[in-house]
Amino acid sequence: MPGDPKTGKRVTSKPPSRASSSTSLYLPNGNPQPGPKFDYKLAWFRRLKSHAAKFITQDIPVVLAGDYNVAPTGLDIYSTKSWDKDALIQPKSRAAFKSLVAQGWTDAIRDLHPEEPMFTFWDYKRNRWPRDAGLRLDHLLVSPALASRLKKAGVDRAARGQEGASDHAPAWIVLK
Repeated sequence: MPGDPKTGKRVTSKPPSRASSSTSLYLPNGNPQPGPKFDYKLAWFRRLKSHAAKFITQDIPVVLAGDYNVAPTGLDIYSTKSWDKDALIQPKSRAAFKSLVAQGWTDAIRDLHPEEPMFTFWDYKRNRWPRDAGLRLDHLLVSPALASRLKKAGVDRAARGQEGASDHAPAWIVLK
């Protein structure tokens, strides 16, 4: 992905093969917002969108997988007001994610589970894991060239429940 002109930071990846490829990414958190960290997050989204468009126009079968640090809809966060000022659920963050998906990407988990909360993150604070007070921050976006092969998608909640686990649970897909 092209570098940030201000910091020079860039994301590199091996060019995808025609068979299929995946890329792992981590979008900046963006807190506190408003401010320079949130602006950086939105700029990162714009660069990602520009880079991802190349996979769409070249009809490359690819999965953009990772922690996007955004809960795209109200279904992607438990019922709460405690996150209202967080960058993860701001209208601009959600709009940036929606704009990326609108290029033609399939949000694998939401596509196969349109009405079901499918959380991937539970903060360690306030007993959120036992209360299932989670957010869906990790996403698997499938290119149009691969979308017809998408058969299953989910979250490995058992991994999050283990002693010493990450606050994120692995999201997964099955392609045929």
